[in-house]
Amino acid sequence: MTSPVVRFAPSPTGKLHVGNVRTALINWLFAMGNGGKFFLRVDDTDTERSTEAFEAQIKADLKWLGLVWDDTFNQSARFEKYDAAADKLRDMGLLYACYETADELDRKRKIALSRGRPPVYDRAGLNLSDEDRAKLEAEGRKPHWRFKLSGGRIEWTDLVRGPQGIDTASVSDPVLIREDGSYLYTLPSVVDDIDAGITHVVRGEDHVTNSGAQIEIFKALGGSAPEMAHTPLLVDAEGGAFSKRLGSLNMETLEARGILPMAILSLLAKLGTSDNIEVRDNLESLAAEFDFSKIGRAPAKFDERDLLALNATLIHTKPFNAVKEQLAQIAPEAANETFWLAVRENCQTVFDAQPFADIAYGHVEPIVDDEDKAFISEALGLLPDGELTPETWKSWTTKLKEQTGRKGRGLFMPLRKALTGMEHGPDMGAILPLIGREAVERRLARG
Repeated sequence: MTSPVVRFAPSPTGKLHVGNVRTALINWLFAMGNGGKFFLRVDDTDTERSTEAFEAQIKADLKWLGLVWDDTFNQSARFEKYDAAADKLRDMGLLYACYETADELDRKRKIALSRGRPPVYDRAGLNLSDEDRAKLEAEGRKPHWRFKLSGGRIEWTDLVRGPQGIDTASVSDPVLIREDGSYLYTLPSVVDDIDAGITHVVRGEDHVTNSGAQIEIFKALGGSAPEMAHTPLLVDAEGGAFSKRLGSLNMETLEARGILPMAILSLLAKLGTSDNIEVRDNLESLAAEFDFSKIGRAPAKFDERDLLALNATLIHTKPFNAVKEQLAQIAPEAANETFWLAVRENCQTVFDAQPFADIAYGHVEPIVDDEDKAFISEALGLLPDGELTPETWKSWTTKLKEQTGRKGRGLFMPLRKALTGMEHGPDMGAILPLIGREAVERRLARG
């Protein structure tokens, strides 16, 4: 195989979410794993909804993830190219004007369905004379423009779905240009892919039905259709539609929640594949393991619990210097290595250290059950003298065990609850010196 050239083509009309990133990642892994190139195409032909702010955020998110591109361009700078392609198709008799309104087209579809026929456009626009068109335009109508399909069968071998075919006589001629003169996705995408030398189009399976028309447009414009790979879409953990939930799963939000790039990338690279979902340390490892043959046909289930589990695996070995700034956001006192090493194994994200920072440096409301009050009072009296160290907890509880006869949960849990206000948390031997003698005595006395 020649070195692949692929592209990721987001629209700057919103933020980058996990569905977008999965498509970008698959393209990136395929290209990098085969010595190819990864292009970023900004699909900003919708000039009303596209914003520079969204474009900047998309690029920042991709860089944060490590999905750097070899080249980038904006469709909004290429309208002359699209106009020239449209003129070429008109000259070939393959792009024709249609004047039906949306209501008229809907009525035609309903009539066809009521008569047991597929709701395929009847090509009425092809039968209009110059006089007919002039009359319609005199009424104030503006044409939309459709590409005339061959009516033949288009076949290709999809890298994910295997042999595919579409009978173009069974689908409507696609609209390429709207009444207001703006382009739909199809024509600019083909023009760009030809000019950029795209060898493989990798996208979601919701685009499969577009492929037949696009292959014919490639040929009409003198280009060669790229190979194609259509991947199953994401669904939620219960198998339901995912689109409504993507808003909370954009990269900006996930970063703010403390989710690490390699947790996101590791999950999205393995979802829907035959590989186990396991965290990887770098993109190079994911690229070496990637293969289209591993991608199944079933929808890929995205579960935030899997994301948090992978993030936790990374967090548990994260060195202090890598999280220092985030810890400082929690509390200035928390930005120290001793604290981080004491609490990191109890965190799924860095920000999960917040309650432990409160325990070590802030206010805690002790929890002492009635049956434990005498024990807590005795524990205060047996607290070893001097500075509290990581060894204090063991020596203290050993003495308490000897004096009170308590052991196991009955010994440790009342102390944890009185000192931390929690039933679970970091190792008490590590957290006790961080709390400090004064706070330990105060909390035990309050109990």
